[in-house]
Amino acid sequence: MAVEATLPTIATVLVSAVIDSINPCAIGVLILMLSVLLALNKTGGRLLFLGLLYVGSVYVTYFLAGLGLMYGLASIPMYMAEYISITVGFFIIFAGLLEVKDFFWYGKWFSLSIPVGVAKKLNDYAQRATIPGIIAMGVFVSAVELPCTGAPYLAIITLLSLYFDWTAFWLLVIYNFIFVLPLLIIVLMVAAGKRLHEVKKWKQDVRPYMRLFIGLLLIGLGWLLMLIANGTINLG
Repeated sequence: MAVEATLPTIATVLVSAVIDSINPCAIGVLILMLSVLLALNKTGGRLLFLGLLYVGSVYVTYFLAGLGLMYGLASIPMYMAEYISITVGFFIIFAGLLEVKDFFWYGKWFSLSIPVGVAKKLNDYAQRATIPGIIAMGVFVSAVELPCTGAPYLAIITLLSLYFDWTAFWLLVIYNFIFVLPLLIIVLMVAAGKRLHEVKKWKQDVRPYMRLFIGLLLIGLGWLLMLIANGTINLG
C-alpha cells in the first residue's frame, strides 16, 4: 500500500537544494571567474555587477533547462514514466557512489568533474570580462557542469515531473535560488573585500565533506525515485 505524504516532497526538494548548493564544481568555477576578474583589476562595483550577472545567467539557464525537462517528463505516458524513473534512479545511485568514493579516494579512477579542456575554455570566457562574455560563460558553465552537478537536479526534476503542477513549478524556482545562493554570497563577500584565497582554502578544506553529503543524498534520492516508480511510496 502506498504511503501518502505531501510535505516530504517539499522537504526533499529543499534539503536536496541546500546540499546541492555546496557542490564543489559550481563553487570552483565561480572562484576561477572571480580570480580572473581580480587579475584584470575588476574590483568593487564592476566586480559585483559582473559577478551578479554571471550568477543570474547560471540561474536562468538552469531553471529554463529544468522546466523544459520537467515538462517533457510529465508529458510521457504513465507506463513509460515508471521505467524512466527506475532508470534515472539507478543512474542517480551510481553517481552517488562515485561521490562517496571521492570522499575516500579523491581523483582516483573516475570522478564527476569538469574536464581540463573545458576549464581552459571557461578561463577564455572569463578573460573577456565583457557583459556578453560573462553571460555566455554562465550559459556555458550551466551546460558543461551537468556531469558534475546535474545528478541531484535530475533526480529532483524527475520527482517533480511525477506531480507536475504549480507547486512543482514554484519548488523548481526555489530549488534553483537555493542552488545559486552560495555563489551569490561569495560574489558579495569578494566584492566587499574578502580575500579570494580564503574562499579557495575553505573550498579545499570542505570539498571531501561536500562530496560525501552529495553522494549520500544521491543514493537516497535514487532509492526514493525507484520506490515511487513501483508504487511503494506516493509523495503526491
